[in-house]
Amino acid sequence: MRILHIHAHPDDAEIFTGGTLALLKQLGHHVTICSMTPGDCGSKEYSAEVVADMRRKEAAKGAGQIGADYICGEFRDLAIFVDDASRRRVTAIFRKVRPDLVLTASPIDYHCDHEATSRLAVDACFAAPAPNYDTAAYGDDAAIDAIPHLYFVDPAEGTDRECRPQNPHFVVDITSVLDRKRDMLACHESQRRWLQQHHGMDDFLETMERWSAARGKYVGVPYGEGFRQYKMHPYPTTPLLEELLGDRVHKI
Repeated sequence: MRILHIHAHPDDAEIFTGGTLALLKQLGHHVTICSMTPGDCGSKEYSAEVVADMRRKEAAKGAGQIGADYICGEFRDLAIFVDDASRRRVTAIFRKVRPDLVLTASPIDYHCDHEATSRLAVDACFAAPAPNYDTAAYGDDAAIDAIPHLYFVDPAEGTDRECRPQNPHFVVDITSVLDRKRDMLACHESQRRWLQQHHGMDDFLETMERWSAARGKYVGVPYGEGFRQYKMHPYPTTPLLEELLGDRVHKI
């Protein structure tokens, strides 16, 4: 099975689904992590080009902790928009990766890049199998066979912009791979410096663990990650992710 996690920035995959991706990789599935941007605005010390190069390398290293592939969509921070060119560009990524299952950002989250990524991923799932939807400007890969299964990951802190809880459909028990998730996130050293400078926080590893513990508490396990399946017509509605993960899945 081919799994694509597409989110806005380097480190988002590790924070929101690092444990689930590690489990899927352990089960023998092919995993690709795509960040829409290279995190080019994430520094007060370096130019956009320098920090982008640093963060691409960190993202590849993080993905490598579980044997996953890493690619960058090469959008730019705070400049992901839902328009025709962006939709075709993301669809071209899907045609290149050819996923059976897509994990993407929550449609309601604290960051505009997260929300735009979510919308573009929904549209790309629909467009990627349509051969007359022209993406030749961004790649020469053919249309995929079918709309992939699509799941939204948790928003930051598990809430919307008004701090109201956004409950998942189910939680994956990631307790057995929390250390691997931490190792993946720890690769993003430049992000830690940015969070110190811009967010006033120096505990992004501990924050990840707190968020994972809060999701696990929903279903009585030490650490978890939450998901909601997108089931609008004509997207697949069979519980593919749940079937792949078996008894690690706990319904709400």
